[in-house]
Amino acid sequence: MIKSLASLSTVFHRLVNRFPGRRAPESRRSRPLLPDLCVTCLAHDATDGLCPGCRQDLPRNTTACYRCGLPLTLAAPAASLICGECIRQPPAFTRAFIPWCYQFPVDRMIGHYKYRGQRHFVRPLLADFGALVHQAIEQDPNPQPQLLIPAPMHRKRQRKRGFNQAADIAETLSLATGIPWSSELLRRTRATAAQSGLDRRQRLSNLKGIFEVTGEVPAHVALVDDVVTTGATARTLAALLRQHGAQTVEIWALARTPAQSTRSGQSFSDLAGDSQTGS
Repeated sequence: MIKSLASLSTVFHRLVNRFPGRRAPESRRSRPLLPDLCVTCLAHDATDGLCPGCRQDLPRNTTACYRCGLPLTLAAPAASLICGECIRQPPAFTRAFIPWCYQFPVDRMIGHYKYRGQRHFVRPLLADFGALVHQAIEQDPNPQPQLLIPAPMHRKRQRKRGFNQAADIAETLSLATGIPWSSELLRRTRATAAQSGLDRRQRLSNLKGIFEVTGEVPAHVALVDDVVTTGATARTLAALLRQHGAQTVEIWALARTPAQSTRSGQSFSDLAGDSQTGS
């Protein structure tokens, strides 16, 4: 059963700190020091960090817009659902692969990882995302992307945070699928004000002119990010890639924020001093 991830974060650190720093004997090095505990309820029957019950309870984005991944909870399941926004203003990307809704506990799992550097909370999502993408590619007769491109982070912000979560996800997906990835093709030229609290129009204005392409863009690419909120960043980056030669741009992300978000209320203090933001 899923519990509060705030308290479990402290429990994990206490469990890890029980073990001394000296090296384990040779006969024990192949065994993990800790059992594979579920990151949401601490059950001992976890696989890649989630027990079967908690994995089943994750908010799946099963009925969503084919192009932007927006959850469409009142729609009947179909393979080619398109939301009203994508009909009125078609984005430069062709489709989205986003398996979860940005709701509890997925929002907490990503938050602990993104804002506190606690990667064990997102390990289950990364493992399952890689498996889902690999399965989708095997079943899809259409050509797969030639390159995975993580959403770029300004170098100053990345130095403060210590990592770019989008690049981390892209690397994981590259290992799962064999598709190469590059964090050098797209560059963020300047930092911007925090995106939180802005609507899509304001976010698009905030992002104007801050990205650049630094090399040759393949015909078919996938943009990778952790969360798609309004889709402003995805629209901006996809349009830029199309201008530089991409014919097909897909969006791959862990989670999509519903139109009327029901995220849990716990806030995070970002390691980089930023407020919570999304694409």
